[in-house]
Amino acid sequence: MGMYFHTRPHGIFQEPRVAGNLIRRLVKPRNLRYEWSVDRKILGGLRMRIRPAIVVVVFFCSLALQARAASAAAAPTKLTITSGSASERDGVLYVAQDQGLFRKYGLDLTFVQVRNGPVAMSALSSGETQFHWGSVSGANLGAIAEGADLVFVAGFINRLSGMFVTNPRVKIPGDLKGKSVGVNSLSGGGWIFAMLMLDYWGLVPERDKIQFRTLGEQAVMAQGVLSGTVDAAFLGYTFGKMLEGKGFTVLADSEKLPIPYQGSGLISKRSFITGSPATVDNVLRALLESSAFIRNPDHKTQVMKSLAKALRFRKVEEAEDGYRSMVNLYERKIYPSVDGVRNVIRLLGTTNEKIRRLRAEDLVDDSAVRRMEREGRF
Repeated sequence: MGMYFHTRPHGIFQEPRVAGNLIRRLVKPRNLRYEWSVDRKILGGLRMRIRPAIVVVVFFCSLALQARAASAAAAPTKLTITSGSASERDGVLYVAQDQGLFRKYGLDLTFVQVRNGPVAMSALSSGETQFHWGSVSGANLGAIAEGADLVFVAGFINRLSGMFVTNPRVKIPGDLKGKSVGVNSLSGGGWIFAMLMLDYWGLVPERDKIQFRTLGEQAVMAQGVLSGTVDAAFLGYTFGKMLEGKGFTVLADSEKLPIPYQGSGLISKRSFITGSPATVDNVLRALLESSAFIRNPDHKTQVMKSLAKALRFRKVEEAEDGYRSMVNLYERKIYPSVDGVRNVIRLLGTTNEKIRRLRAEDLVDDSAVRRMEREGRF
């Protein structure tokens, strides 16, 4: 976050009203009516003195107005983006913020992590926030099914990304029957990740008595698996690799599985996209530049510092695994995945009639991404 300072002209020329009053006093001196009896040469001299003063005042008033207009034009656009997770998937936001890329494109951005998807969708729908960084989930599909005017603007990760990690006693997917799985919330992205993995393995939570337990953010979920509070969790590579190094089982690396998915990207109100296209474009420009910055090996240390700070690691070196996954994590062409949205509608539509009626094509607006392509951004 940056702090912005601007100055205004001081003194009598600070406001046009004050300057206008001064002009009126000069044009009509309080005792001017008594001057008519004075010699015309004296009156002529008085006029000669007034005219230059008027010119000077008008000149400085003009400068004051121009300065105020320039100040207003330079003021950054304030935005708030929410996210329901904290992992390397959010890294493009962390880096863009730390490298001043949002400020570069005239944005004063506040990044807020929320506890769950419904809170984020409520804030977005009410206009308290302008974007949500996340994946297709029960929370956003449910909100849209209930009438929220939300669409997927861009897809920076159009696949599942992470590791399904279990305690050492679980060796194969079938061993998950009767076990517990930690999730961030019961409708958020982490829950969808786990559901898609179970669906891929042919497991049905209700039939196979697999319980979901809400734990919160990634760090807490990882601790839950480590302590035995839950038997498994879908984790980002940063935390997943840590548990793998401690002897825990990795049932699958999701990126290697053919599961269509709309992963991390931007969600916004359709009305905001159409009403503020320049702002949407500037957000995408900053994030595209951030993903290119991450891919540059010369920036490894800076990227690791951003990730370590965001995940509250004690040592920058602990972000090494997360950094390695980030290098090839983000799409170069950031079009939202219609197939990925459709796959989640299929999964959740089996138990929710309103979600089943949704059309994936109606939930995507890639107009801003097309403008980025025309600009040659990718």
